[in-house]
Amino acid sequence: MGINSDQAKGKVKEAAGDLTGNEKLQREGKADQAAGDVKEFVGKVGDKAEEVVDKVKDAVHKD
Repeated sequence: MGINSDQAKGKVKEAAGDLTGNEKLQREGKADQAAGDVKEFVGKVGDKAEEVVDKVKDAVHKD
């Protein structure tokens, strides 16, 4: 699926925190990346659920 905006923002924040020694910024970056990971996972689960619903609909309409 690639990288989403939260993951990208998190990587930039974490890198900036690394460069400046700003631990708060590093933590925020890691948190943003984690939020992006969760959003990506939820999106994949939602997509899979839609596929299952479509298959069930197709099976019901075939009868």
